[in-house]
Amino acid sequence: MTDSFDNVIIGAGPGGYVAAIRSAQLGFSTAIVEKRDTLGGTCLNIGCIPSKALLDSSEHYFRVAHELRDHGIHTEGLSLDLAAMMSRKQAVVAKLTVGVSTLLDQNGVAVFHGSASVPEAGRVRIEQKEPLDLKARNIVLAMGSVPSELPVVPVDGSRVVTSTEALEFQSVPKRLIVVGGGAIGLEMASVWARLGSEVTIVELMDTILPGWDVQSTRTILRSLKKLGIDVRTATQVTGCDTKSRTSTIETVDADGHVEKFAAERVIVAVGRKPYGLEDLKHLAIKIEDGRINVDGRFETNVRGIFAIGDLIAGPMLAHKAEEDGIACIEAIAGKPVHVDYGIVPSVVYTWPEVASVGSTEEELAERGIDYAKGSFPFAANGRALAAGEADGFVKVLSDSGSDRILGAHIVGPNASALISELVAVMAFGGSSEDLGRLVHAHPTLPEAIREAGLSVLGRAIHATPKL
Repeated sequence: MTDSFDNVIIGAGPGGYVAAIRSAQLGFSTAIVEKRDTLGGTCLNIGCIPSKALLDSSEHYFRVAHELRDHGIHTEGLSLDLAAMMSRKQAVVAKLTVGVSTLLDQNGVAVFHGSASVPEAGRVRIEQKEPLDLKARNIVLAMGSVPSELPVVPVDGSRVVTSTEALEFQSVPKRLIVVGGGAIGLEMASVWARLGSEVTIVELMDTILPGWDVQSTRTILRSLKKLGIDVRTATQVTGCDTKSRTSTIETVDADGHVEKFAAERVIVAVGRKPYGLEDLKHLAIKIEDGRINVDGRFETNVRGIFAIGDLIAGPMLAHKAEEDGIACIEAIAGKPVHVDYGIVPSVVYTWPEVASVGSTEEELAERGIDYAKGSFPFAANGRALAAGEADGFVKVLSDSGSDRILGAHIVGPNASALISELVAVMAFGGSSEDLGRLVHAHPTLPEAIREAGLSVLGRAIHATPKL
């Protein structure tokens, strides 16, 4: 059996399903193929959404246990029902995956479930009980990514796991080791530390969140330590022993000091890698630095085959994949497209949150760009103080000559939402002066953004003058 479509998208994650919807909106006959029984990809099923559900639940638990007394609220007999927490998390996932299915159906997208392959340009094979071939004028590869592996710490899915399994623990580990101090590692460490685990993070680089704003990483490091998390940076994992009742990892630090850590569970969170590239070798699709090479229209060197999201260059982020998906389909439709990866925000959902867009101070200095800096602490923001969320700051970096904003970094409450204002201003080529002239409601957290913009110009109103 063979069906024909204008566009066939392989992978129903954020990049794939958004591409499919945009394709249908533009009048293309569209199909999408997903190997899972549910839609939404890694993000909705085993990544962004379930992890944030657990982060929020664990934050509520921690606040009740440790912070409500400061608000005059006393609780007795507090207990944790982890099964209920997991059930709620799964209900959130189910609601959103069903929502994606509904969106695709309402837009007239044909959905196929099964493992997809591309025997040749213009044809997609779906492995089902009865294999099915789809003909396509264009094929969009949107398979996403999977956790990277660490040979010295082999994952067994039980005692040594990835973030996928860490979202399904049926009990709180007494001791937990997280290998990797990036976004995923810090978020998983935060969840289980709040729920009572003794957590150790081991990071190969000399800082957590390598490549992020240094001031931000230092602030987050302090917050992790306040949670009781033991953070070991500049430390290499050299082995893992799972023969006894506990798993033991062996490490060596920058000074050559060897140390062993034992725990019930080990989470390996050392990044992600594109999925399915090995299955494309027969097509001779060009791959550079482990990513599919595409042109400005997201087309590979094989005519009619496109690639988006985690498969191609750029940050491995769901919202970046969505932008790729829209731009790719619009390029197929002959529309002018451009995705500015320089203003794609990044967020780590620790507590406080940390968010970033554009360049860091370190990057600007390395490139020899003359910049001005302004910052404002949440400790001087009325809304943050009223909420008991005074940790962190907003930092704005602008070009010394033009005042155009080159980067912004936020550590603090709701940083994931606050960063959007800075993204919007940067998208329109805005300046710190523009930030300073935007009227913000009072008292609100975004007032800190305005003050940081004014700080660049030496005009912050609520900052203590340097005498």
